[in-house]
Amino acid sequence: MAAKHINVLVKVNDKMQKHCSYVLTEPVGKHFHQDFKPELTPKEMLELGVFGGRYMTDCKKEFPESWYKKAKLCPQRHDAALNYFGVNASQPLSVWRKKDWIHPADPRGWFQWYCRYYMGRRMPEEDLRQIKRWRAMTRHIAQLKKNCHPGDFNCRRKQRQALLHWAYDTRKM
Repeated sequence: MAAKHINVLVKVNDKMQKHCSYVLTEPVGKHFHQDFKPELTPKEMLELGVFGGRYMTDCKKEFPESWYKKAKLCPQRHDAALNYFGVNASQPLSVWRKKDWIHPADPRGWFQWYCRYYMGRRMPEEDLRQIKRWRAMTRHIAQLKKNCHPGDFNCRRKQRQALLHWAYDTRKM
């Protein structure tokens, strides 16, 4: 399980990272950048259903056990039925790599970065890049507000699921 205190070394040894480590420098869930206000925690996202249940199923030793108790996971394959809105809103990792969205410290992409940021890891330059990407998702919120009636979860389900992948909670819209 990941440490809950600052200045603790977290060792990572999973399918995508072998013998890696990082240091937690902030308290869990605290001291976020002023421009970063996610509406959902990683635990909440996993419980609602994101990334077809496939994402980070081999990382249970890195993050709190509580994140996985009610998480909708499928270690064998991506299963869109596990997503909150029941649709696939993911692009393959190969696309992420091609678009240069992946930082070597977080080979699984934005959600891995967010989980580690939430736990207290800080990488100033990368944090700003990822926060900028997160903020860019607000264009999708504007489209939902323009095209969907409040509470109509069948309207633009793929867009809603994509926003959920970025810690935006469209259930309140």
